[in-house]
Amino acid sequence: MILREIILTLIASSCLSSIAAAQTGFPGPSTIPSPSTVEHTQDFSEVVVPITSVKITPSVKVSILGKVGPKLNLDANFGTGFCLDAACRFIVTNYHVAMTTRTDKIKREKIIQRYLATGPHDQGATAHGLSNGGVLPYATKRDLAIFELRRSLPHHHGLTFSLDELQVGQQVDIYGYPNGIINPIRKLARFPATFKAPTTSGLLAFDYQLSADKPIRIHGASGGIVVDRKTEKILGILSETNETMALAVPVQTLVEFVSKVQPFLVQRIFPTTNVSPVSADLYPKFMPAPDHYPKFVPRGADRLQHRPEEPYEVSVLRKKAQLLADSMRNFIAVQGFAWGSGDKEPSAEAAYEVRVIDGVQRFRTYPDGKKELEETPYPHQNGWVLPADEWATLPKMVGTEFRLKVHQAADVVVNEQRRKVFQYYANVEDNLCPFEPVEDYFFFTIGKTIAVACYGEVWTDEDANIVRISEHLELSDKLKVYRGWEECQVVLTYGWVKLADEPKRLVPLTIFTEARFKKHVYWCRGQFTDYQLFTSRVKIVANGYVQSLPP
Repeated sequence: MILREIILTLIASSCLSSIAAAQTGFPGPSTIPSPSTVEHTQDFSEVVVPITSVKITPSVKVSILGKVGPKLNLDANFGTGFCLDAACRFIVTNYHVAMTTRTDKIKREKIIQRYLATGPHDQGATAHGLSNGGVLPYATKRDLAIFELRRSLPHHHGLTFSLDELQVGQQVDIYGYPNGIINPIRKLARFPATFKAPTTSGLLAFDYQLSADKPIRIHGASGGIVVDRKTEKILGILSETNETMALAVPVQTLVEFVSKVQPFLVQRIFPTTNVSPVSADLYPKFMPAPDHYPKFVPRGADRLQHRPEEPYEVSVLRKKAQLLADSMRNFIAVQGFAWGSGDKEPSAEAAYEVRVIDGVQRFRTYPDGKKELEETPYPHQNGWVLPADEWATLPKMVGTEFRLKVHQAADVVVNEQRRKVFQYYANVEDNLCPFEPVEDYFFFTIGKTIAVACYGEVWTDEDANIVRISEHLELSDKLKVYRGWEECQVVLTYGWVKLADEPKRLVPLTIFTEARFKKHVYWCRGQFTDYQLFTSRVKIVANGYVQSLPP
């Protein structure tokens, strides 16, 4: 059973459980020259940023006369990054730049999270020499990292990306911050180039030219962008250079990376990829006829006609949904949360390790939490929504256990992939979608569970594997019992993961909850990472012998 609660207080109000909500009383323009034949509309100094780390350590030196004096050692590392999103809260650069600079800030904004696309244990990782004589192993084709900043960079913004196939000889420009003659003083530079060919390692190769006043190589520009000269769309991320050729990571690799670490962000930047974690339903609400799936229909005085056989595709969906629900009775993952309202950026974020054992969900603060929690703590803000365990309960609802009313709609093509679409509806009498409004008077609460109707869509691939499920609660702000809440919904997406020697498993990827209180819309974006799947083996003791059940 899915439990939903709403708590409204004299000072603050909240809606808890599978949908939980709360509501209370309420460098100047770039000086880089451009070719005379192309009119550039973008100020790339508002897109590309320098990444610098300088460490000064005092020491001593001995002069030729044998005198001891002070000395300052300068350890400086340079790289380039660029704005990933429109608000410029996420900065993309190379993995090797992120690991060598080890910077804590970009343009004085603190880095709160680092996402790395590769590492020393990545498949295909090879050793790369560093300028200081060290060695850094990583996979060249995934030489990417993303910095999440505490706040967006003012007066900066992202660009659009191109996933089109490049043509040999296509004219591009490379933008980055190469080392200046006087380190660490650098300025944004543009290097005209042409596309040469893709490499066997999965990178893009470009021929470029340096003018007399440019350095021999583009040191410090790694992590910069390669843009099409005509459209000014980003084509790649600069990774390596030699005297005449530059190598870049393709945008498609960046899409795959962002899809894993920031699935809600990827849909805003690359809207034609995968299934959006905040996608809307494709069809109007499904309302079964009163006699839909009748338990029996009189045929004669002495016999009954039982419920007819349901369509084959629906029966397959039920089995697949039940299998998915059963497969998630034991697993561990990290669940991230981001709370916000309207179109604003998240106002609060948190992460918890979710541990499910025999279907029972528990949490602990990630990564250092010791105490086991039955529910995640509420965010410290006035209005919020909070998901629960819909990732397991919704597949179970459309599975074989409850025999919920399910209808198959017409197939659709979403982002060039065919999807089967099923619709379900649960009546109030099904008692599968209870809703509990609770009035919180600070020192005590008063609540009453109310059964509500709910409906939604299930999207599957062509093999009936679930990729998306939605749920909508039938609430109305006109009914006092709902305390002004309406338009409560949940959207879940699922995908495949493979760990070690385990077979591939279908697991929840994202969970999005949203509810409206009067004119305010509150949401919570959640994503699952770092899966640890496990099973338990039961032993039977009989007549002094221990027998293990087969796996």
